[in-house]
Amino acid sequence: MNTALLVIDVQNDFCPAGALEVARGDEIISDINQEMKKYNCIVLTQDWHPKGHSSFASSHVGKNPLDTIDMPYGEQVLWPDHCLHGSKGAEFHDKLDTQRANAVIRKGSNPMIDSYSAFFENDRKTVTGLDGYFKSLEIEKINLVGLATDFCVNYSAQDAAKLGYKVSVFEDMCRAIDIDGSLELARTAMRASGVELI
Repeated sequence: MNTALLVIDVQNDFCPAGALEVARGDEIISDINQEMKKYNCIVLTQDWHPKGHSSFASSHVGKNPLDTIDMPYGEQVLWPDHCLHGSKGAEFHDKLDTQRANAVIRKGSNPMIDSYSAFFENDRKTVTGLDGYFKSLEIEKINLVGLATDFCVNYSAQDAAKLGYKVSVFEDMCRAIDIDGSLELARTAMRASGVELI
C-alpha cells in the first residue's frame, strides 16, 4: 500500500515561546525526523496567515484569544496573531528535517476563512490541492503527526478518511492545545471517522 507521511504545522509559533504555543510541541520533532526516513512521500503543512486574518482575536473589537464567534462557515475559535506570512513564527522549527519533504501545503492564506485541515479550508469547500497531489501518486494510506492534535491534525485526519484514505494518527508524535476537553472530543471524532489512533 502506498503510504504518505503528513507532517502538520511544526512551526515556531506552535512551539514553546511561540505566539500560539502548544505545550511541549518541540518534543516531537526528533521522532518525526526519524519517522520520515521510512517514507518516499512526505508532505509538510504550514499555517500561512496574512495580517489581520479574520481568525485573529485582534481583528474583532472586544474579543480575546480563545473566544468563539460565528462566521459564515460556522463557529470559529479566535486565536492570537500567529504564523504571519514570511515571519519567523511561520517558519518551520529549525530542528525539523525539511529537506526530506516532497511538498509543502500552505493554508489559511485567505483572510476571510481559517484553514485547519490540510485538505479543505474551514468552509469545507475550498480545496488545498493536497488530495489531487496524493491521488496523482496513487497514495492509499496517510499517517499523520504534528501540531495540534485537537485542531489541524484532527481536521486533516478526518478529511483524509472521508476522502477514502486509510488513516492513522501517531499520537506520541502529536501534541494538543486541549481547550475545555477539545482533545478528547477530537479523539472521539477521529475514531468515529475511521481514523486509527496509535
